[in-house]
Amino acid sequence: MRATKVLAGGVVLIAAAAAVLVHQQAQATPQPVDHSKMHHGEAPTAAEAAAMEKLQLAPVPGSEFRAECRSSHRAGNDPIVFPGQTGASHIHEFFGNTSTNADSTLQSLRLGGTNCNPVADKSAYWTPTLYQNGVPVAPERVTIYYQGITDRTHATAYPQGLRYVIGNAAATSPDQNPAARWSCVGQSQSSRDFLICPPGSKLENYLDFPTCWDGVRLDSPNHKDHMAFPTGPTCPATHPVVVPRLEFLITYPVNGGGLTLAGTRNGQLVTTAPGYTFHGDFMNAWDPAELQRRITNCIKAGYICGTDGNPVQQ
Repeated sequence: MRATKVLAGGVVLIAAAAAVLVHQQAQATPQPVDHSKMHHGEAPTAAEAAAMEKLQLAPVPGSEFRAECRSSHRAGNDPIVFPGQTGASHIHEFFGNTSTNADSTLQSLRLGGTNCNPVADKSAYWTPTLYQNGVPVAPERVTIYYQGITDRTHATAYPQGLRYVIGNAAATSPDQNPAARWSCVGQSQSSRDFLICPPGSKLENYLDFPTCWDGVRLDSPNHKDHMAFPTGPTCPATHPVVVPRLEFLITYPVNGGGLTLAGTRNGQLVTTAPGYTFHGDFMNAWDPAELQRRITNCIKAGYICGTDGNPVQQ
């Protein structure tokens, strides 16, 4: 499990420490196990054995489910920003749905394949391609987290075909893009621009999406205004529908310098954009029943679930 990590802007990733879990469960157990009996070779009573089994099988508290995906392909397409315009965008790395192209729609995605686990997730995800010394680098691993960090008991499933973008591809300084953070595997430091990871480590990126929807539009002219971040513990009146927080955790098999991104600078498509222009796109094509099951059993119920949509057991 991931350790608790404080993100930029004060957002805290959902995690559960095993020691805290055991302490909480021990407090809730009416007849705690007497471990001294086992040290003296005395078998536990039936009640004690049942309590031990219950503790071992207890679901881990939290509010999260996930999909494990990998890079499918890269191309100069963006079906949200440049629909129907093949090659109009800078180069993107596509994850999940293997059919994603400039002409993708909900219908085409539902008919397409996916390299995500679970296969019930046929959503399309994409980010700008990373380059090291001018050579494109495919991610080693892409974990898509869905987290109940805003009013989780009122969370609803994304509507079919919902699409939105986060990040700032046009940023001219790191402070213009708080949604993305670069870090190195095994280190606590993070930055909105690239970090030079030491030998033995790997580069990774966290990208956080908003959690509030206006309840009406599946898209908006700038592909962002139909979504919003909460202004407190709940969603604002303008965007009253709570949805899970989507987070990409992308790990790249590189360290060191020479890092750039595909991007658009001064109207030109380039492969030399800075790290603080990182951004991501999402088109929802989950199987509706499976998505709703995860919202109910993981997000609203308050458990951390695996890719199968079932609570992880301690």
